[in-house]
Amino acid sequence: MAAREGVEIRLTVDELAARAGVTVRTVRFYGTKGLLPPPELGPRRVGLYGADHLDRLGLIEELQRQGLTLAAIERYLASLPQDSTPLDLAIHRALVASWTPEAAEELSRGQLERRAGRGLSPEQLARLAAMGALERTADPEVFRVDPGLLPLGVRILNVPIPLETLRAARAVVLEHSRATAHELQRLFRETVWKPYRESEPAPAELERMKELTDHIQPMVAQALVTAFQRSLREELGEAARSEEPADPPSRPGVSR
Repeated sequence: MAAREGVEIRLTVDELAARAGVTVRTVRFYGTKGLLPPPELGPRRVGLYGADHLDRLGLIEELQRQGLTLAAIERYLASLPQDSTPLDLAIHRALVASWTPEAAEELSRGQLERRAGRGLSPEQLARLAAMGALERTADPEVFRVDPGLLPLGVRILNVPIPLETLRAARAVVLEHSRATAHELQRLFRETVWKPYRESEPAPAELERMKELTDHIQPMVAQALVTAFQRSLREELGEAARSEEPADPPSRPGVSR
């Protein structure tokens, strides 16, 4: 089974359901539909699930929140690469969840820890908040949780990144994502929407155009992520090259 944070995850169906925030009946239903791979059989033939099951289940739930039918979800999952890792699935889920902010859930401290699959110290809660995976409420024991970001946040809790660095990184992302959203909105409004309205379309066509703009959002999100990943690889490559030691000067009489 896949490992997370260096520890192999082996969950019973009850534990999997608790971690994913769904019912056991839902897990078994998805299994019968082929949306979840079958579990491994452990001692006494008890079905055991891993990180890939947990992340695939979370992705299915997010796709359902988007209104996709089971048939559409099956096609979506079939389109994913065969070698998709649990982390790949978690990233897909975060992308899907980014278009459903109303899906945020309010969880008690105990519910949050069961969802995370571990106890959470005050410092770890602060780190998750800095990453945007959760927000505090007026009740110190109740949290507003982003179900798409939480699995990713839990994954890197033990990575030695200073809390202030996480906060600064999130501020950078928010600043530039808002600027990008503003420019894209301006561009679409001035070059697409305004001319379309001025053409005096029929009411049915106008409504169809509004629906099409909703479908554009996932494409834009994927384009932004792809562009960011490419830019990050380029930045890392340049940084690595700049840190390479210069070739030592050749000594007289020594060929290189």
